[in-house]
Amino acid sequence: MALIFQKPSTRTRVSFEVGVFELGGRPLVLREGEMQLSRGESPADTARVLSRFVHAIAIRTGPQAIVEELAAHAEVPVVNMLTDEHHPCQALADLLTLRERFGALRGLRLAYVGDGNNVAHSLMVLGALAGLEVVVAAPPELAPDPAVARLAESVAADGGSVTVTHDPAAAAAGAHALYTDVWVSMGDTDSERRRALLEPYRLDERLMEAARGDAIALHCLPAHPGEEITESVLYGPRSAVFDQAENRLHAQKALLELLMQRDPADP
Repeated sequence: MALIFQKPSTRTRVSFEVGVFELGGRPLVLREGEMQLSRGESPADTARVLSRFVHAIAIRTGPQAIVEELAAHAEVPVVNMLTDEHHPCQALADLLTLRERFGALRGLRLAYVGDGNNVAHSLMVLGALAGLEVVVAAPPELAPDPAVARLAESVAADGGSVTVTHDPAAAAAGAHALYTDVWVSMGDTDSERRRALLEPYRLDERLMEAARGDAIALHCLPAHPGEEITESVLYGPRSAVFDQAENRLHAQKALLELLMQRDPADP
């Protein structure tokens, strides 16, 4: 399996490499600058060539269009390990974590507070599809893409729903899980502006108190204690963050097993 990393990684890199190995495969890690993609070869031609060598392709990159072009021209499964628009493998691990803690997904309320970024986007889509009530609280300037919100609403099943608000306390009210992500992501250049906008959205003890008594705290990592999340929440008894990180491995192995069992002729 070709694992293309155009962005640095800890959890994604290790979990995919270990997961492929544990499934009996051989991971082939391809870093930024090691492929002709960095010298102008098209994603389409890259997909055509890699399809002759490997059984699957996964990529961690910036533009969503690169993943879509790879998928359109590859003859093997293509997995989105992260783009600027989506982080679906993370969301799969998040859903697994919620199911472990609460026994079922349908009807759970998941509150995401902070930047309406790629993590928020995938939680909205996959959460709604799985029957969750997903509430995203973000400042107006950093709200999720309305097109993603419409997509989430269109695929919502089993009572799933998506709401976008600017009030973190309202999002947290009655939530089974509170989720946050870093305030400054890879490629963000306006760090001071972003920190000022997101200051009211910190995941702290007071916000946890607005949720259910059995609510858990989630974070996709890496974390910056004192910024988007307090140390007491990140490392406290209600944190499921490191179970969540471990579940990247288990969820992705299940995904790969599913993809490898598919008939290549299926659309």
